[in-house]
Amino acid sequence: MAQYQVWENEYQNPKLITNSNEPQIDFKHFVKWLRKDRKVELERLLVLDLGSGTGKNSIFLSERESIVTGIDLSDTAVRLAKDRSQTAGLNIKFIKSSIGEIFPFEDNSFDLILDIVSSNSLSDAERKVYLQECRRVLKPEGYVFIKALCKDGDKHATALIEKFPGKEKDTYVMPGTGLIERVWTKKDITSYYSSFKILNFERKSSYTSFEGKSYKRNFWLMYLQN
Repeated sequence: MAQYQVWENEYQNPKLITNSNEPQIDFKHFVKWLRKDRKVELERLLVLDLGSGTGKNSIFLSERESIVTGIDLSDTAVRLAKDRSQTAGLNIKFIKSSIGEIFPFEDNSFDLILDIVSSNSLSDAERKVYLQECRRVLKPEGYVFIKALCKDGDKHATALIEKFPGKEKDTYVMPGTGLIERVWTKKDITSYYSSFKILNFERKSSYTSFEGKSYKRNFWLMYLQN
């Protein structure tokens, strides 16, 4: 599995991820939009959390009575997520697997898929599988929340591509971690997800810490429907 050891190292000795139990505000805004604008009830909602990490987004939805399954590449992340959910008294299924491989689920299994800066570390070949699998396991009219790294106007991303270029388009290798990340132009990301209905699309900026330094990063937020 590509990048397995990189993510194991990251969860054992974090440099990029945070240990916060609190979901990001962009995700909370999406959940509010889903409930208020689309009239989607969270109770019994079948959710697939791709790149679920230590489980904070899965736990947030499970606490609101959604039925959540999380997938992550890292054994350490899956163990921590299971521990956290059990401590909270929640029944969440966490699976150790790559999101760039065939998903272990039947067709039309989920009402909602989350990809919060997770698929950015897939290769092009893995990303092709990821996209077809998202379409396959998502129910008709189901929703997808995407948060992805934005190339447009992001000076830090441009510098990383110039100094530490990856082998594929608009990728770089994070120094000190070996993590490969893809950043997206508006044209590329809207084209890539064009098989879905794009209900909301915006660019947001926030600050990311790495090795004690803070960097301004740009992100794409997408609300999609099957």
